[in-house]
Amino acid sequence: MIIRRAENKDLEGINKLLCQVLMVHHNGRPDIFKPDAKKYKDNELLEIIADDERPIFIAEEDGEVLGYAFCIFQQHINNNILTDIKSLYIDDLCVNEECRGKHIGSKLYEYVLDFAKKEGCYNVTLNVWACNESALRFYEKMGLVPQKICMEKVL
Repeated sequence: MIIRRAENKDLEGINKLLCQVLMVHHNGRPDIFKPDAKKYKDNELLEIIADDERPIFIAEEDGEVLGYAFCIFQQHINNNILTDIKSLYIDDLCVNEECRGKHIGSKLYEYVLDFAKKEGCYNVTLNVWACNESALRFYEKMGLVPQKICMEKVL
């Protein structure tokens, strides 16, 4: 298995995993997430793949995309209250449900950490839906701790 930047040829494999993530979220929160929807149109996904400010990393073996990490650089220069730290935000991390338990997710996450360090980032951040308990456990195991908590009251 290798981990590398996503390329246009990875579009089909990435889309497959995006559908798996969507169904996890839809099953957990059908009031918020539509079933059988697509997070990105193909042209949007190709734009992201080409954007150095939003790198996507994939775990690949024998031409098959086993997992991905969508990342976004964030920095608030000259903000009134926030320091100028550079962060790498993990917008989405997924491992094919057929391949889970093989440490692909932890290897992807470690790759992202190393990349962020090399890019001079202060931290790596992400959001996780409370209904996605397996993701919560995974991120806690990787050493992440809550930075802030988003709360809601459904009316």
